[in-house]
Amino acid sequence: EVQLVESGGGLVQPGGSLRLSCAASGFDFSTYAMSWFRQAPGKGLEWVARVNSDGGNPDYLGAVKGRFTISRDNAKNTLYLQMTGLKPEDTAVYYCQGLGKRGQGTQVTVSS
Repeated sequence: EVQLVESGGGLVQPGGSLRLSCAASGFDFSTYAMSWFRQAPGKGLEWVARVNSDGGNPDYLGAVKGRFTISRDNAKNTLYLQMTGLKPEDTAVYYCQGLGKRGQGTQVTVSS
């Protein structure tokens, strides 16, 4: 059974940083591209970033480019999202996605 468990969210002030993690199990993590999505209050699901199976070719939503970094550790079956320069508009539930499945999400709130 595919399982994706996100963690690392929280409350942070504008300009702050967080690192999200996504622990994957139930599939051969190292052979699949993975993505991060987010859903802000009252809005639809939004793609944030994607990385190839080997960690190459990261791609980003324009609004987060230069502030967020997606990475992965295939030895640990874990996907990461390093977020810096956080803005109130980054407030959302963040999900990792692979094989068309998402985890339960982790809440990120950016507020002073």
